[in-house]
Amino acid sequence: MEQCSNDLSALTDSEAAALCGLLRARILDVVSRTGGHLASSLGAVELIVAIHRVFDTGRDRLVFDVGHQCYAHKILTGRNAAMETLRSFGGLAGYPKPTESDTDAFIAGHASNSVSVALGIARARTLQHEDYSVLALIGDGALTGGLAYEGLSDAGDSKEPLIVILNDNGMSITKSVGGVADHLARQRLKPQYLRFKRGYRKVMGATALGRGIYKVTHKVKTAIKETLLPCSLFEDMGFTYLGPVDGHDVKRLTRLLKYARDLKGPVLLHVRTVKGKGYTPAERNPDQFHGVGRFCVETGEVLKGSGTNFSAVFGQTLCKMAEEDPRLCAITAAMQGGTGLNTFAARFPDRFFDVGIAEGHAVAMSAGMAKQGMIPVFAVYSSFLQRAYDMLIHDVALQGLHVVFAIDRAGLVGEDGETHHGVFDPAFLDTVPGMTVLCPSSYAELESMLRYAIYEVKGPVAVRYPRGGQGDYQEDSGLVSTAMLRAGKDITLTGYGITVNALLDCARRLEADGIQAQVLKLNTITPLDGAPVAASAAETGRLLVAEEAAPGNCVGQRLAAKLLERGVAAKVAMVNTGPGFVTHGPVSQLRTLCGLDGASLYKTALEVCGHGNC
Repeated sequence: MEQCSNDLSALTDSEAAALCGLLRARILDVVSRTGGHLASSLGAVELIVAIHRVFDTGRDRLVFDVGHQCYAHKILTGRNAAMETLRSFGGLAGYPKPTESDTDAFIAGHASNSVSVALGIARARTLQHEDYSVLALIGDGALTGGLAYEGLSDAGDSKEPLIVILNDNGMSITKSVGGVADHLARQRLKPQYLRFKRGYRKVMGATALGRGIYKVTHKVKTAIKETLLPCSLFEDMGFTYLGPVDGHDVKRLTRLLKYARDLKGPVLLHVRTVKGKGYTPAERNPDQFHGVGRFCVETGEVLKGSGTNFSAVFGQTLCKMAEEDPRLCAITAAMQGGTGLNTFAARFPDRFFDVGIAEGHAVAMSAGMAKQGMIPVFAVYSSFLQRAYDMLIHDVALQGLHVVFAIDRAGLVGEDGETHHGVFDPAFLDTVPGMTVLCPSSYAELESMLRYAIYEVKGPVAVRYPRGGQGDYQEDSGLVSTAMLRAGKDITLTGYGITVNALLDCARRLEADGIQAQVLKLNTITPLDGAPVAASAAETGRLLVAEEAAPGNCVGQRLAAKLLERGVAAKVAMVNTGPGFVTHGPVSQLRTLCGLDGASLYKTALEVCGHGNC
């Protein structure tokens, strides 16, 4: 079913409906074998088909918010055959990616930015005197982020021709106000009403008298509508509001999109969809099938190994401490399950706060709780904490407040790729005055470091840990800043987190060549105690620092500076994720790509040693 966007304008309504069925089956088949964002993509099939019937995404600009719904779009824009490679190394990305196709207008992965981006594109279009349509596709969940409202406010005021499609699949943005409102909402979206409205505007706008009459009647209509219909928020911002409409009626969606395009102004189309539409297990449990691994299509059973991972251990440990201490609270930004907080939410509902996709708010709220004597623990993915940097400094650090940050998905995360790798927090957290950053390498260390962070550290503190499970290293090195895992005299190997597993592997390989490597594990990377590493490097004369982090202000650079300060003349090598952005794929392949696996570090260590002449 290799389709491109220009082919769909000629489809009949029945053919479009049939295409939706084919797309849904294709998405289900692919994601069952590759994993990915299933429920959102299934729920947006009719919407994507309708968009492609009305617009040419090779010219018109469709901006996805987050991008979880983009699979049908990828299939319809020449990438159907490549869907087998979805989220695999060297294959299709799981999100819109302009370098992958010109029909992907903008990168996506984080939430709430689509309207702002789309408005920027629309303003550029106007300034360049070009003629194409601009659309932003945003989910109701993304409206929990303040950036969405900043964009909506400016877009509505701009008068720019722009269509914002609100894909409402569960948050109930507008409350029902009874049968009369539902009836009027249906009537105002009928074709005959839309045709009358368009014609009435045209006739009344032709003369001064007509414009005056229109102004009066428009005020009367608006007053009645605001009393009965739940759309005043968007219309107050300057949008023409259309909806709510059934998001699985491809015929009606197509008609409304054409009408929205012809209005030539800011339009918000409110579409109600069912997450997981067409696949019963996903409809019944959309959270489980939001971001899912490989699964059996017939039963819906997810094919996975042990459920134990760092996130689960964090959640279990926090529950134990919450039993003992009523001051302990857990905060998350729409990532309750992903951060391991399901059990905490069930057992301590009064002390659990899911603030939605609003990381900045979560940090500021945590600061307020800490100021009043509570102990807030904000569980957040590393890449999403980037969105709250100002609050880290202004609301938390300036007052030295004791907020605990449980930073999940630290390091390379795998198939979600560039937008989700947690490789920047070691650098930006180090710039926050008074911050402490702890790095467990095992489940045991996560338990002890979390308790230490909550009860012993003063001021803001972060405990960062990776996606997935622990490696061969499963010990607890204690709470020293730096722990020696292996003695050696020829080269110092240093790292933190689960990268120590690759360093230990490297040391074993070097030992086979007669090279004795000393392995130092950094338990605390901010503030960084350089003395133990400097002392070791002074003895061995060689230092290799490995870390799943971007190079700017990385631990390796900071250690090299400390060696220089102490006058230690050692040969230093740094292995990190490099100056660019790391692509998507299995974590094991990405580590090899970055030179962070044991075999690659072994080769680097040999070079530092002069090819074995240590």
